Amino acid sequence: MKMRVKTFSQSQSSISLDKFLQSQRNLPKRPPQLFSNDSNSQVTATVTDPPLPPAPLDLNHHVLQKLEHSCNNIKQFNQIHAQLIVLDIFQHSLAASRYIKKLCNSLNSISHCLHLYDHIEEPDAFICNTIIKSFSTVNKPHAALRFYYDQMIAMWVLPNHYTFPLILKVCADLKSSNEGQKAHACIVKLGFEFDTFVRNSLMHMYSVFGRVSDARMVFDNGYVLDLVSWNSMIDGYVKNGDVGLARELFDEMLERDAISWNSMISGYAGIGDMGTAKELFVKMPDKDNVSWNIMIDGYAKIRNVSMARWVFDQMPLRNVISWNIMLALYLKCKDYGECLKLFDWMIEERQAKPNEASLVSVLTACANFRKLKLGKSIHFYIITDYEVEQDELLSTALLTMYAKCGEPDLARHIFDEMSKRSVVSWNSIIMGYAANKLGEKALEMFLEMEKSSIMPNEATFVGVLCACSNVGMLLEGWWYFDLMQRKYKIEPKTEHYGCMFDLLRQAGLMNQLEDLVRKMNLGIESKLFEAFKHACRTSSYSELGEIVAKQLIKLNPKDIAPYVLLGNIYSGKAKWDEVGNVREIMKENGLDSAAITLAEFGSIFNLEEGSLHRRSMVHLMLSEISCQMKLSSAYYCNSVRELGAE
Repeated sequence: MKMRVKTFSQSQSSISLDKFLQSQRNLPKRPPQLFSNDSNSQVTATVTDPPLPPAPLDLNHHVLQKLEHSCNNIKQFNQIHAQLIVLDIFQHSLAASRYIKKLCNSLNSISHCLHLYDHIEEPDAFICNTIIKSFSTVNKPHAALRFYYDQMIAMWVLPNHYTFPLILKVCADLKSSNEGQKAHACIVKLGFEFDTFVRNSLMHMYSVFGRVSDARMVFDNGYVLDLVSWNSMIDGYVKNGDVGLARELFDEMLERDAISWNSMISGYAGIGDMGTAKELFVKMPDKDNVSWNIMIDGYAKIRNVSMARWVFDQMPLRNVISWNIMLALYLKCKDYGECLKLFDWMIEERQAKPNEASLVSVLTACANFRKLKLGKSIHFYIITDYEVEQDELLSTALLTMYAKCGEPDLARHIFDEMSKRSVVSWNSIIMGYAANKLGEKALEMFLEMEKSSIMPNEATFVGVLCACSNVGMLLEGWWYFDLMQRKYKIEPKTEHYGCMFDLLRQAGLMNQLEDLVRKMNLGIESKLFEAFKHACRTSSYSELGEIVAKQLIKLNPKDIAPYVLLGNIYSGKAKWDEVGNVREIMKENGLDSAAITLAEFGSIFNLEEGSLHRRSMVHLMLSEISCQMKLSSAYYCNSVRELGAE
C-alpha cells in the first residue's frame, strides 16, 4: 500500500513539474537589471561567483597597440584616452606612461600631459622622466627643473637612474652650478653615484661649468670606466682649453673610437695647431665625415683657403656641412666669385642638397657680387622646394640681396611677408633703402620700427645716419644722432661719426664739425680717418685738420697716417719749421725709417722697400696734392650754417 502511495506521489510530482515548465515557456523574458534591489543577492552572488582576477596588462593590449601605431592627432588621442578610462586601465602604470610618452613625442603637447599627470593617482618615475625630457627637448630647462621639484620630489615620486642624467643636463643648460651640486648630493644619497650613465652625465655637467678638476675627480672615483667615460673627460678638457691634459688621457686609452680621435683633432684645430691636428688625422684609422669637416673648419678658422680646399677635394664623400664650411670661408674672405663657382659644383655633383645655411652664403655672395639674376633663381628654388624653410635668417639674406642689387621694392616685399622680424631684419631694410638713396623711406621704416616691439641698436642708427648722409638730410641727421644718445643711450661709434662728418662736410658746416671733433672720443679707425681726410681737404679748413691730426697722434703715436696729414697741412702753409718738428716727433716715436722731404709743390715720401706704410702714405699724399678747392659760394655756406644753427 505504501508502495503505491509513493508511486502515485512521484507521478503527481512529475506531472506538476511538467506543467510548471510549460507555463514558464509562455512567460515573457525578464528584462536584465543593471543594479539589483536586493543587497543580499549581491552578497550571495559575490560569495558564490567570485570575479576572475584581471589579466596582466602588456604592450600587446589592443588599445596600446592602437596607441602606438595609429594615433597621430589630438582627436585620436582623446579617443584612446576614453577607451583606457572605460576599460579602467588608465591608472595602470604601463598604460598611463605609454600614453603620456606617445603624446609628448607625437604632438609635443606638454600642457596636456601636465593636465593628465594631475589626474594620475600613483605616477611613477617613468612618467616624470618623460615630461622632464619633453621640457628639455623644447628648450625649457626652467620648467623642467620646476616640474622636478614641485611634481616629482614634492609628490614623493622616487627618482631612478634615468632621472638624474636628465636633471644634470638641465642644470648644465641653465649653467646653474648650485642646482647641479644639489643634484649630485641627491645622487650620492640615493646611491646612484656608481651608475655609469649617471657618472658620465656628472662629468659632462662639471665640464660645462668649467670645473674640470671636479669632473676629473668623478672620473677617477669610477670603479668601472667605459669608452663614454674616457671620451667625456677628453671632451671636457678640450672644451675648456686643456688640450695637453686631454692628449695625456688620450694616450692612456687602450681603446679609441671615432669620437676619441675627433675630440683630439678638434682640440688642436680649436687652438690653431693644425700641424698636430693633421698628424692625428693621418694616423686616424677610420675617418668619418666629422673628421674631414673638423680639418676643413680648422683651416677655415685660420683662413688657410688653399689647405681647406685641398682637404675638401680629398674627401671621399662630402655632406652638406662640408660644402657649407667652404662656402662660408670664401664668403669670409670676400671671394664671392669662387663662392658662386663652388655652389654651381655643389648643384652639379648632387652629393648633398643645399640647406638654409648654404643658401644664405650664396645669397650674400650674390648681393656683394650684384648677381641679381642668380639671386632670383635661388629665390625661386626656395619657394618651390618644400624642404627649405624660409626662416628669418634666410629671408633677411634675400631682402639684403635685392636691396644691394638695386631692387628695394622686391626687398620690401620680402620684408612684408616675414612672419617674424628681428632687429637684423629691420636694419637690413633700412640699410637697403639708404644704399639706394631712398632716405625718406629709410626714415619711414625706422618710425615703423619704433612702433613695434623691436629696440633699435647701433647698426640701426648707422643705416639711418647713412640714409641722411646719402641724400643730404642735415636736420634729420642731427636729430637722429641726438636721439640715439638721448633716448636709446647708444654711444656713437666710428660709423656714426663717419656719417656725421660726411653730412656736415657736404653742408659746409666746418665749425660744427670742429665742435664735434673736440667733444668726441676720437679713435684711430681707418674709416673715421678717411672721413676726417675728406672733411679737411681744402686749405680753408686746415685748422680742423690740424686739430684732428694732433688728437690722432696723441691717441696712437705709432701710426704714421696722422703725421702725414699734419705734415701736409704745414707744408701747404709753408710752415717749414713745423714740418721739421713733425719729423723730429716721428723720430722720437720710432718712425725715423720714413724720411720726409718737403718740396715746393707738396710732400714726397721716400720709404724703404717692404715698409707696411709705403703704399698708404703715397696714396694719402697724392690725394692731398691733387685735391681741389671746395666749389661753393659764400652765400650758400652762410645759409646752410644758419639753417644748421636753427
